[in-house]
Amino acid sequence: MAEIKADIAYDHRVIIADVTGISAQKPDPKRRLASLDIFRGLTVALMILVDDAGGEWPKIGHAPWNGCNLADFVMPFFLFIVGMAVPLAFKKITSRRQAVKKVIVRTLKLLVWGIMLQGGFSHAPDKLTYGVDMKKIRWCGILQRIAFAYLVVALMEIFTKKGQPKDLPHDHLSIFRLYGSQWLVGACMLVVYLAVIYGTYVPHWQFTVQDRDSADYGKVFTVECAVRGKLDPPCNAVGFIDRKILGINHMYQHPAWKRSKACTENSLYEGPFRTSAPTWCNAPFEPEGILSSISAVLSTIIGVHFGHVLVHLRVHTARLKHWIVMGFTLLILGLILHFTHAIPLNKQLYTFSYVCVTSGAAALVFSSLYALVDIRCWKMFQPLAWIGMNAMLVYVMAAEGIFAGFVNGWYYNDPHNTLIYWIQKHMFIGVWHSRRVGILLYVIFAEIMFWGMVAGIFHRLEIYWKL
Repeated sequence: MAEIKADIAYDHRVIIADVTGISAQKPDPKRRLASLDIFRGLTVALMILVDDAGGEWPKIGHAPWNGCNLADFVMPFFLFIVGMAVPLAFKKITSRRQAVKKVIVRTLKLLVWGIMLQGGFSHAPDKLTYGVDMKKIRWCGILQRIAFAYLVVALMEIFTKKGQPKDLPHDHLSIFRLYGSQWLVGACMLVVYLAVIYGTYVPHWQFTVQDRDSADYGKVFTVECAVRGKLDPPCNAVGFIDRKILGINHMYQHPAWKRSKACTENSLYEGPFRTSAPTWCNAPFEPEGILSSISAVLSTIIGVHFGHVLVHLRVHTARLKHWIVMGFTLLILGLILHFTHAIPLNKQLYTFSYVCVTSGAAALVFSSLYALVDIRCWKMFQPLAWIGMNAMLVYVMAAEGIFAGFVNGWYYNDPHNTLIYWIQKHMFIGVWHSRRVGILLYVIFAEIMFWGMVAGIFHRLEIYWKL
């Protein structure tokens, strides 16, 4: 993803110093923040893992509705990383006009790439087609959400940055006070989100089944709601607003709820619907929609705060203490909200509890990487760093399946007689006599390691895909 690798475009450099004796290195303003590259690479690798192995291991895929599986951490991690990169990119602003121009141009590039990659084009190995029906183009998606979040936080950073001290005392509340206006914007977004999701009246609605593989293709169904403040799949305000503004034909046609117990015979696997499945199981839903994207900005704002800590606090122990305390606080708050049934964890709705849990997890993962890589100088994560420094390349070619689609476009006699299928069948599935284990090992040791090596070669040649 382009802004998943934001600090490549910005070439982030941070002074890493410690006066407490944990690390004896001198301040080096030219040293990259390796832990952020590795965290980005780890997140891209995680996306490949859950996308390509999730079909065989559905428990690592997106939760059908409430809950939080491994795949549900990917999007918040990306947003957190984007947020962390913003303060590093705008440490010095010589011209607000030029800074705003760059932000707008980069946002437009992200939107265009997002629509091209997720708007309806197919590169799936078994569906080697290219094209999109403009009546059904999907306007929202991963890069589009990142573009929106990046635009909001980057403009906040540009217009609230004036005369701040470079270093702050080790009073951790001082950073909150210094950037109070940004937290105020975040609080306003949260209030608007909660007011709309719990206060909007959702009427009955209709949809036409668009899935050509469905026995109900072309049928028109009515979903009965007439409720307010519900967070269930058919009658929530998030879907209602997207249907009204985006149009139901421009929403995602294969939402995760189709694998729920209410819909599918063999949940959590994809498969035939129950004979008693409710009509909404066939309906579309946009997991990267309008209202949920407003809530998603909160993940990016939290990442921005961590970037501010990195810029203003010059001592390793102070940084880590601030990050770890905040990470555990967010994690515990989110879990309390979920298990008390106040606000459930839900990626599709991007609920506040989900923001807290995933942002807290991002904070703790990054803190661990920072301690191991930037302080202890561990080198074992280098392949992930290479992926992180060329994240857009790996995202487009691997996570979006462009490379696999190209390779699978060359086959002998039968579409399944391709190099990728041969490697899966004979080198992994056949060896382990298990499709589930074989696919998992193929994704880890063939796909992810392959792209790690490719990214390493590009890094050695100093070639990076930037937006």
